[in-house]
Amino acid sequence: MPDSFDAKEFVASLPRRPGVYRMLGADGTILYVGKAKSLRDRVGSYFLPSNVIPKVQALVAQIASMEVTVTRSETEALLLEHNLIKAHRPRYNVVLRDDKSFPYLWLSSGHEYPRLSTYRGSRNLPGRFFGPYPNAGAVNETLQYLQKVFRLRNCRDTYFAHRSRPCLQHQIGRCSAPCVASITREDYARDVESAVQVLEGRNDEVQHRLAAAMEHASERLEFERAAALRDQIAAIKELQSQQVVAADDERDADVFAIAGDPGAYAVSVMPVRGGRSLGTTHYFPKAAFGDAEETLSSFIMQYYALQSPPPELYVGLALPDGEAIGEALTNLSGHSVRLRRAQRGLTARWVELARENATQALRMRIARREGYDALYTALARELGWLRPPARMECFDISHTQGEGTVASCVVFGPDGPLKKEYRRFNIEGIAPGDDYGALRQALDRRYQRIKAGEIPAPDLLVIDGGPAQVAGVVAVLDALGFESLPILGVSKGPDRKPGQERLHPARSDAPPLVPGPTSEGLKLVQRIRDEAHRFAITGHRRKRARRFNESVLETVPGLGPAKRRELLRHFGGLQGIMRAARVDLESAPGIGPALAQTLYDVLHPGE
Repeated sequence: MPDSFDAKEFVASLPRRPGVYRMLGADGTILYVGKAKSLRDRVGSYFLPSNVIPKVQALVAQIASMEVTVTRSETEALLLEHNLIKAHRPRYNVVLRDDKSFPYLWLSSGHEYPRLSTYRGSRNLPGRFFGPYPNAGAVNETLQYLQKVFRLRNCRDTYFAHRSRPCLQHQIGRCSAPCVASITREDYARDVESAVQVLEGRNDEVQHRLAAAMEHASERLEFERAAALRDQIAAIKELQSQQVVAADDERDADVFAIAGDPGAYAVSVMPVRGGRSLGTTHYFPKAAFGDAEETLSSFIMQYYALQSPPPELYVGLALPDGEAIGEALTNLSGHSVRLRRAQRGLTARWVELARENATQALRMRIARREGYDALYTALARELGWLRPPARMECFDISHTQGEGTVASCVVFGPDGPLKKEYRRFNIEGIAPGDDYGALRQALDRRYQRIKAGEIPAPDLLVIDGGPAQVAGVVAVLDALGFESLPILGVSKGPDRKPGQERLHPARSDAPPLVPGPTSEGLKLVQRIRDEAHRFAITGHRRKRARRFNESVLETVPGLGPAKRRELLRHFGGLQGIMRAARVDLESAPGIGPALAQTLYDVLHPGE
């Protein structure tokens, strides 16, 4: 497991609520999607020492970060998990061979007495589909409820057409027997309409209409009908509300919700594609000191600065400039975009789900921040400072026998890693393997920009190294005018085991500090050092891979950078190009017969 991901801290911030968790690798790809009845308990089980399952250990070793989406029930979590697995097909998730779909409720059309029944398969039949449901038991239970309340038929049309007397379903109160005209067409149509409204989640409308009909029946002394309507109302209240993560709605939309107070907001974005929620992503706007409406309006415009919006956007607030935002996004995207306030029905439940996740994300962020506050305070105590640092930087160097040297700079703030402020430096013009020279070059480039006011200066600079490395860093920074910047070197202990590290404050003749394995301040230093190490290695590996892929192609006469990139993209990498025949190379964009022959001869000498 990458050192930058603190599993213990992450698990401690999770709620004991149903939801879906996504495990991400270092490159941001989704490794695994899972559901949980209790997010804290389920996610925590992956990191227990007793969990020695090989597949789990292989998965955990690759986790760089995790995301969660809170749902209102375990069923919603199951459906959202299904949507995400189908959309992303993570490597560690089991995908069914036949890609079996979830069951639906199907209301037929084209018949004077429509049929309501269960259905599984492609939804190309005439009529309406409701669902999906997590399993056959759930859809059958819902169908039985609706049959009990509205007594809609579920028999096939051929069976319906040949009935001369009511069947058993009518005798047990599950069907109104329209096959033998026991109910008028108008009354049956009203029952169908009520059932549809219930499936759409519009229970309140149905209950109000039935309540009015019950009062009217009572006034006319039709007590049996009034009692039947009363029973219908009671039964509707027992129905489970329709799931919001998957609905019979083919629209594409983005749902926005905001939670918090000025200066500490969380915005949750829930993409809905083809009527299916694809989970939530959380953002924490910086310098958001306006009210919620102003912050959300500004966020929406910035969110679509680099991506095209869907036709519909839903929010839970009345944005004063909502219409103007819709018009602006329409002009920018080239298609109609409408921003609406969701106040009822399915869209309102989408917004409510997004709001719940924004609230939960803010709680988790605050919990993590409180954890980092304790670490910063402990570090200040170890160093003898009166106040803890608010911003830290750490540098590291990575190369392979002096080749492809890359320096990394990672930044930590009050909430932990500030990944958008991480930077890498390609090091050139030094002797191979000269880590001191590489570090001096990276520091000079970084702190020239800090001196120019382009980047804020840190309160503490951490260097992976002992007194020699610290002395070199001090010389560079003193020359740039940073004589008062605190610098802390961290070197490994005698056995090079975590917890034995020594801390070397710059410009001090005192012996190095040895905080010990239980030190909370040392944990913070270990985190930023390990994160700098990880970030440097990742950059070096990518640089080395690019050089390997392009080195052979660079020797081909007439094959410039643009054509090399196009070739690599067309064949999926150098191995694809190596396996390609001459005719395949000729078919690549920008490669004619002559250049294809030259390329083939270079790649396959002697053939």
